[in-house]
Amino acid sequence: MDSSKKLLFPDQILSSRRNILTRFGLGVAASLLLVTLLSLTSSSFNVPFVSPLLQGLKSSNLNTSSSSVKQVDEKPQVVNLTDTVPDAKVPTFVPEQRSEETGDAGSKNTTLSEEGKVPSFDSGQRSGETVTTNSSLADDQNTLEVNATTSVANSSSLVSDLGGRFVPANTSNENGSVVTDRSRGSFEDCDIYDGSWVRADDETMPYYPSGSCPYIDRDFNCHANGRPDDAYVKWRWQPNGCDIPRLNGTDFLEKLRGKKLVFVGDSINRNMWESLVCILRHSLKDKERVYEISGRSEFKKKGFYAFRFEDYNCTVDFVGSPFFVRESSFKGVNGTTLETLRLDMMDKTTSMYRDADILIFNTGHWWTHDKTKLGENYYQEGDVVYTRLKVLEAYKRALITWAKWVDKNIDRNHTHVIFRGYSVTHFRGGPWNSGGQCHKETEPIFNTRYLAKYPSKMRALEYILRDTMKTPVVYMNISRLTDFRKDGHPSIYRMVYKTEKEKREAVRHQDCSHWCLPGVPDTWNQLLYVSLLKAGLASKW
Repeated sequence: MDSSKKLLFPDQILSSRRNILTRFGLGVAASLLLVTLLSLTSSSFNVPFVSPLLQGLKSSNLNTSSSSVKQVDEKPQVVNLTDTVPDAKVPTFVPEQRSEETGDAGSKNTTLSEEGKVPSFDSGQRSGETVTTNSSLADDQNTLEVNATTSVANSSSLVSDLGGRFVPANTSNENGSVVTDRSRGSFEDCDIYDGSWVRADDETMPYYPSGSCPYIDRDFNCHANGRPDDAYVKWRWQPNGCDIPRLNGTDFLEKLRGKKLVFVGDSINRNMWESLVCILRHSLKDKERVYEISGRSEFKKKGFYAFRFEDYNCTVDFVGSPFFVRESSFKGVNGTTLETLRLDMMDKTTSMYRDADILIFNTGHWWTHDKTKLGENYYQEGDVVYTRLKVLEAYKRALITWAKWVDKNIDRNHTHVIFRGYSVTHFRGGPWNSGGQCHKETEPIFNTRYLAKYPSKMRALEYILRDTMKTPVVYMNISRLTDFRKDGHPSIYRMVYKTEKEKREAVRHQDCSHWCLPGVPDTWNQLLYVSLLKAGLASKW
């Protein structure tokens, strides 16, 4: 047989197989090309030479809409707040860890409603909403943050800056009436604590001229103590989502007519109290009609102080109670005096404010002192003095004692309760008692990367307000907005120095926790005014 004919049959088969493989290969290639084109269609990249080819596909039924789904990696971390101590039954809570991708620490936007309606609140509590919280629980150095989503039910008592149905008011005119302004969005549905500081180069700031108020403690009167710059009084707080009204002093006083407003807490709350007294006083023509009822003009000593506004038959008071709970002492075995803090008993000052119409509480800074931080043979419950107890756990137990007292003794139909959050300090190079400094700071922080993390104590506070209290509490979350203001502290301008040598030595002992007046606490009082409006209290004061 001819060799060429022998090869013919296998060649035909091979040729047929090649044709099949070729068609199969073309099919695969076409499929890959189509998949590639579809991928490019939904991609965010813009490839110039491919774009014209994709126009038809983009308008066809093959087009797929892309959605951005952000996956939050929530890894719950259990923070053990309870030491092994006798007779200590305290509820625990588990914080969730916040994603580290943003620099914002402590901005909070929460709406929680209280079980049952409070007749004195003009607010139908909203429930069943889903809101985002951005807060944190940390150790004493504030090392843990939270970014979690909370589903709101009818079982909570924390009234935050979004809670309820609010009075639609945005600005106050000069005669004291409230005017609505919705040009940037209403503050009713806005997180007023999320924003930034902007320059106010007009006459709107400060609320009262430096040197005009005789009721500012020497330690806070930076202008009188020789601070050479005044830019720190020319900043106003601007929320990101809305405009907020200025604090109208005469309107505030009209709402306080016949009532008693009391600040309870440490010297930072005294800072805020003096600020409000000065703002309200400045709004009056006859300033002689404002006076401290006992005639005092210095307020550093612990005790009770009350300013009476005669024409409005109201008082604005301050009660010094830095821990809320009772400081105690007793004789030890060897005759020495042992000082303790009774975490299970309220301070004896409660009788001075239990009948108030509006209460503004704060506690925090005295929990950073050496004795409270160390917690050795200092914290007491009943007859037990703990050899060692962590300060954050002690703080939480004190807050539980306070919360129980409020629930038992405060009439929710009569008294509105506010808790002002932790005011951040700005000590560079060391703590407050060993070289920490903020001298020569003349501008706020502008880069949020340099802000501190949300204070752990405020996370503990939120837990108490939300999970253990029945009384609605307006939480003023001022930690982050205050953290921007490294320029607002007295630093070395706490007193008048007689010599240059005294002034140089003062650099070693600076005040970077309190605030100059006029200054940052004026904004806190503006936010107090707005928070009360937001909570629907304006018509009920």
